[in-house]
Amino acid sequence: MKTRCGWATNDPLYIEYHDAEWGVPVHDDQKLFEMLILEGVQAGLSWITVLKKRENYRKAFDNFDARKIAAYDEHKIQELLNNEGIIRNRIKINAAIGNAQSFLRVQDEFGSFDRYIWEFVGGTPLLNHWSSLAEVPASTPMSDQMSKALKKRGFKFVGSTICYSFMQATGMVSDHVMECFRYKELNKTNTK
Repeated sequence: MKTRCGWATNDPLYIEYHDAEWGVPVHDDQKLFEMLILEGVQAGLSWITVLKKRENYRKAFDNFDARKIAAYDEHKIQELLNNEGIIRNRIKINAAIGNAQSFLRVQDEFGSFDRYIWEFVGGTPLLNHWSSLAEVPASTPMSDQMSKALKKRGFKFVGSTICYSFMQATGMVSDHVMECFRYKELNKTNTK
């Protein structure tokens, strides 16, 4: 039996996310945007709640196409507010639209969101060596810096804790505990 990080629980969806996605470096702009939006949606909720609705989010939000989302109007917002498959929160929906607009500006300025966001870790995943989940921080000075920079660029729902969760999810930091089987698998290629 494989040893996993304790948060993965017994839920098959959580196990799949832990084993295949969490902590794997992501450099695709659309995937980075998806994770930024979903991490923001999670505010005040559990990650499993968001994971269970992720496929609905992909359908409702045009597969996280930032150009399409940036152009959403009041009619589309109402459609989303009536969609029982997602978290129907006007503030979070409006934030996703604003974040899409900010995301596109970052792409225009830096050539890609990937190039911009990965600079917060110097372009290379940061490898942590935690013995237990209790050691894993909720935020770091680096996530504080990312949060401030994103907020300055107009992003919403990007507090330091959300930014750190985003960094963990997209492999910018490797926070699998050392006893987890994914720790060794992912850290073969992560050198920092």
